[in-house]
Amino acid sequence: MAKSKKFYVVWRGVKPGIYSSWDECNNQIKGYPEAKYKSFPSLEMAEEAYNGNPLDYLGKNIPKKALSTEELKRIGKPIMKSISVDAACSGNPGKMEYQGVTTNNGEQLFHVGPFEQGTVNIGEFLALVHGLAFLKQHNSTLPIYTDSRTAMKWVREKKTNTLLQRTPVNDKIFVLMERAIKWLQNNTYQNKIMKWETKAWGEIPADFGRK
Repeated sequence: MAKSKKFYVVWRGVKPGIYSSWDECNNQIKGYPEAKYKSFPSLEMAEEAYNGNPLDYLGKNIPKKALSTEELKRIGKPIMKSISVDAACSGNPGKMEYQGVTTNNGEQLFHVGPFEQGTVNIGEFLALVHGLAFLKQHNSTLPIYTDSRTAMKWVREKKTNTLLQRTPVNDKIFVLMERAIKWLQNNTYQNKIMKWETKAWGEIPADFGRK
């Protein structure tokens, strides 16, 4: 039986990043003081981990504790007068789609896809940029929620960091990414991008419900 594909995240090493083979990963950590790295079974998990806190992924796989009363109080409640965006992907890569809804009642504002050979992180990024463009088109300063730190980082840096290879099948997705990056480079917005706190509030209103 063929070994399943793994992706290696190097948080601390010669050159931090995501690598698709152990040899590439080992070259970054061998002999490096206090190197921090870990393997993941999917590209999406690796990208999410790389953009997150390594302490959440290193060490034993201990289930995360429920939020304390103090933590819930600190987080507070979501701003209901806002919009929320999310993406779904069946497979890795797989059929990807995304949507935006009103946070207070889940009314769908836009839906795009599905597209073949996409990833969740790409979908989350496209959803967030689409949401920003949608709000600007409607002269709205409402805040926008996403549950993806990766999407927030890509929007902030105005560039994507995906290992997904471009093919004739998923070319439309890459065209959308190029348009999204161009939009970010050529536009400003007043809308506050906010992280949806799933552990405190449950699934984001734009969730596709496929978990």
